[in-house]
Amino acid sequence: MYIKRDITDLLMHSPAWIQVLLGPRQCGKSTLFASLHRFKEITFDDLQMRQLANQDPALFLQQFEPPLLLDEIQYVPNLFPELKKKIDQIKRSAVFQQGEINQPTALFRLTGSNQILMDKNIKESLAGRASYYHLNTLTVHELVQALPETRIQDILFKGGWPELYTNAFLSVTTYLNDYIRSYVEKDIILSAGIQKITEFFTVLRLCAARTSQETDYSDIHKDSGVSSVTVKEWISLLERADLIYQLKPYFNNLNKRLIKRPKLYFLDTGLAARLQGWSELTPLLNSPQIGGLFETLVLAEIVKFIRNYGKDWELFFARTKDGQEIDFIIKTSRGSIFVFEAKYAIHGVSNPINLPPAFQKEFKTKTPLVIVTSGGKKLKLSPHCITLPIAGLHDYLQEYVS
Repeated sequence: MYIKRDITDLLMHSPAWIQVLLGPRQCGKSTLFASLHRFKEITFDDLQMRQLANQDPALFLQQFEPPLLLDEIQYVPNLFPELKKKIDQIKRSAVFQQGEINQPTALFRLTGSNQILMDKNIKESLAGRASYYHLNTLTVHELVQALPETRIQDILFKGGWPELYTNAFLSVTTYLNDYIRSYVEKDIILSAGIQKITEFFTVLRLCAARTSQETDYSDIHKDSGVSSVTVKEWISLLERADLIYQLKPYFNNLNKRLIKRPKLYFLDTGLAARLQGWSELTPLLNSPQIGGLFETLVLAEIVKFIRNYGKDWELFFARTKDGQEIDFIIKTSRGSIFVFEAKYAIHGVSNPINLPPAFQKEFKTKTPLVIVTSGGKKLKLSPHCITLPIAGLHDYLQEYVS
């Protein structure tokens, strides 16, 4: 079963000779590209193909004419200059034949799951010739569209890994354990040359325990024994690998009263829950961590929407030192402000909530405060406050924020 991805239309209408799709391993990048127009697919997990492309990239491209889907492109750095040369030849040919270059259409689609290696090779080589897109695990919207019976509680526990929904025989715990051992160790630890593997996994688990909390390097240092400087470097690596997201604080006229540290979130709740040590759903749902994981799911849904539709929105949180807080603030390119709160427990949201007084004057938003819940229905609690199930967040963002 193929689950349609929200980013599909953006890719289909992209005016680029080369499309580069980045994201964690096993999130569905090559499957997504394969679902579009038929491109000959070559994967560089194949050692023979990898060797040919690295040793003689010109010969490789002579044998395999575009349109091509090149999977795990980070393993063939020698191919990038040849791709650049190929595109430049096509552009020159178009100029001589027609006198002008028509709107580009994709000739090469590239995927990469190792952002560290991609950063070393691709940005300089393909500057001005490629468009870049980010895909992560499945969104709540994608799952409920394809599998309407999917429960939010299951998404919190499993995350959005496509195989866990298309293969009923997979064990969630085993799958995620294997993922952590293989992807994290292979594509992050080894690629970055990290020697202290045990300490890295300790920091990773401490980050998972703190998802939806402020990023405090010194606090993680105390619990792990790893220096604050190294903790900061490792969190930066995890962010580049698209496993975590650091949400920036909103700076405004209240600067003296605002918390200035970012907040740390995982972009997949299943991975965060497994790293926290949960192997069964029921104990997780009754734990104090469930609220933070649900807030993480809401953050991930917003971030993935922004990426899937190519929005240029800015995303923040705000919290004053005396505890007044807004979970998520979206600022659009038009300057409009939209504010959201995440509340897992539906029964706890029956009365309207107003923006904290410290923020009402600052934002002057004309849109209501949206309380995103794990279920229920969209309800207007007051002219200034509505509740919205997370399954409807995508449509709300599309209708009201876009």
